[in-house]
Amino acid sequence: MATNKRVFTLRLSDEVFDKIGTLATADHRSMTNYIEYVLIQHLEHIEREHGEVQIKYEDSN
Repeated sequence: MATNKRVFTLRLSDEVFDKIGTLATADHRSMTNYIEYVLIQHLEHIEREHGEVQIKYEDSN
């Protein structure tokens, strides 16, 4: 099944990359899946404390 997800590049030091890899492995996740999980958890935490994040779309004209 195809997914409609955007992709972006992270610039991480080797140390941070290796630490994330260690945490992902301990959680039995791929690094990509672990990073997605952490970001989604953080977004949910912020929204619980401050309300829904409002998305501002730029006018394409």
